[in-house]
Amino acid sequence: MDSETMLDAAAILLGLGALGGLVMLYHRFGQKRNPPVWLAMVHGFAGAAGLTLLAYAAWAVGIPPMAQAALGLLVVAALGGVVINLRDHWNHVLLSRTWVIGHLVIAVVGYVLLLCVTLL
Repeated sequence: MDSETMLDAAAILLGLGALGGLVMLYHRFGQKRNPPVWLAMVHGFAGAAGLTLLAYAAWAVGIPPMAQAALGLLVVAALGGVVINLRDHWNHVLLSRTWVIGHLVIAVVGYVLLLCVTLL
């Protein structure tokens, strides 16, 4: 499989994860409650699948520098998501606004960089 195909597939998987993230954002800020656990898991699994594919593409066939930057940012965003899950979701407290917004901003920047590589 070539890098272009892997980058496209990773972008699709991460996009699906992002859609789940938007629904979760609505739960947290629109309804002032935590999203359902199943939604958080689907969001995390879709993001992890896309991130894993992106990392494999970087290791196996090489990816452009902008995609490498996207990978780095998405790894940081994923780690932030893990912290949010372990610190807040598992303890049944309202998700931290600061952590959620930080996770969102870093993930969006990383995803936009990846889209710039795949669409341009």
